[in-house]
Amino acid sequence: MMFLRIIAFVFGVLAVAMGLLWVCQGTGVLMWPAESFMLSDRTWATRGAVLTAVGCILLWLVVRRNGNR
Repeated sequence: MMFLRIIAFVFGVLAVAMGLLWVCQGTGVLMWPAESFMLSDRTWATRGAVLTAVGCILLWLVVRRNGNR
């Protein structure tokens, strides 16, 4: 089971990082890379916020589960 917790933790961290990147690109805060289709597109900001929330929930579940052990 420890292997699954590690995988879930890694996926949670990557989801938060990718979600924050999408939010920053979608809102126009981060204009990188210059040829990206996601720049200043609010749709990607919304999708990034959802992905970040899912990643945070996954991380919370992993950490909470480890604490109950």
